[in-house]
Amino acid sequence: MNGLKKIGLVGMAITLLACGGSSSRQEANAAGFEVIEKEIKSKFGDEVYFTDLMISYNKSIGNIIGVTVTKAPESLKMGQWNLMRGSWTQNSEISLEVPEGTRAADFMFQLNEKISLSKLGELAEQARKKLEEEKNIEKPAFKMAYIKFPKNGDIAKTEYVTVFTPENGGTNFTFSYKLNGDFIEMNY
Repeated sequence: MNGLKKIGLVGMAITLLACGGSSSRQEANAAGFEVIEKEIKSKFGDEVYFTDLMISYNKSIGNIIGVTVTKAPESLKMGQWNLMRGSWTQNSEISLEVPEGTRAADFMFQLNEKISLSKLGELAEQARKKLEEEKNIEKPAFKMAYIKFPKNGDIAKTEYVTVFTPENGGTNFTFSYKLNGDFIEMNY
């Protein structure tokens, strides 16, 4: 019986390790970013508020997800967290100041039907194709993607941003899109 318990615990540990890093190797596309969104919601819940959310990629580590998040905007406190190699780490706690007569939540966003990581992933796919077709860059490498939320809280001015480089390094190509997915510009 004691041996069976040990085998069961080892099996559970292997399963947790195998599943724990699922976000770290997701592709920069709608399906991959949807998995990352689920990972974020699994950690913080569905109703949390963000001021920053970024997905970056490092060849040796995989995806690194960085968020500045709170469950209670009215507390004026947020945590900065990173997910790397399947493990969440809090880097710091931030105290906010908001203009008198405003609500802190007005300067934050939530992941929902208006703003989603699957949309950001879809736009990353478009950016990659655009680089291949317009700049003749084979296999552009994903560098980062983030949600650029305006400091004045005007959700309509929110942008999805993706960054790619040629496979062997070099110039950063930054693509910006409106919240509805319309292309704004490419900078390099």
